[in-house]
Amino acid sequence: MPLTPTLSRSRWSASWGMTLLTALAVAGFVDLGHWQWQRAQQKRTLATAFTAGDGVASELDTRATAALPRYAQVRVHGRYDGAHQFLLDNISHAGRAGYDVLTPLLLPDGRTLLVNRGWVPLASSRRQLPDVALHADTELAASGKLDDLPVVGIALGHVAPIAGPDWPKLTSFPTMSDLAAALGRPTEARQLLLNADEPFGYLRDWHPGGLSAERHLSYAVQWWSFAALALVLYAVLNRGKAR
Repeated sequence: MPLTPTLSRSRWSASWGMTLLTALAVAGFVDLGHWQWQRAQQKRTLATAFTAGDGVASELDTRATAALPRYAQVRVHGRYDGAHQFLLDNISHAGRAGYDVLTPLLLPDGRTLLVNRGWVPLASSRRQLPDVALHADTELAASGKLDDLPVVGIALGHVAPIAGPDWPKLTSFPTMSDLAAALGRPTEARQLLLNADEPFGYLRDWHPGGLSAERHLSYAVQWWSFAALALVLYAVLNRGKAR
């Protein structure tokens, strides 16, 4: 039997199916809004940590990058391996498509740290890769923030580097395991975002990846608005005049 309360001259009636469907929709919208709210808080925490990483750089020495906080400012010494570089595809800046340039830095203790030297725009054709040749054969020092590789929301965006002798290798949202396999040697767990005042770099406008906290908050409000709208429609569509 449907729900049929009658108040004065108004008669309100709704089937159990519609009631259940509305309840599930409202619960889902509220839950999605809460999730976006939590994501906003996480992004604010990341933004605070990113700003805190602007302090004085400490020497990495023999410490593993995974043992240090994300966005820690470090100074490293080593030699660039310009013959084996990666171009991270699907990276945009100010609405333009392009690549992040990842270059291995050979540390004195034999480890390999991938240095993100910045962003370069897409050429006129995707068949033409940008010239990122690097001629830095001497040992140098570089500073930057430690960060994770960018990740994509769906697995279809992940494209590992293609095997073969051609370099630089094009890749899209790879894992460190993918890059280590292409290099044929282990790599540090985090990349180094090269500071803007360091040489041998491209455009470096670093900020925490993903959507901003404000965007997540706007999405939360939208989901909660959908929940309110579902309740309003449920009430209006099932309200009629009594006989």
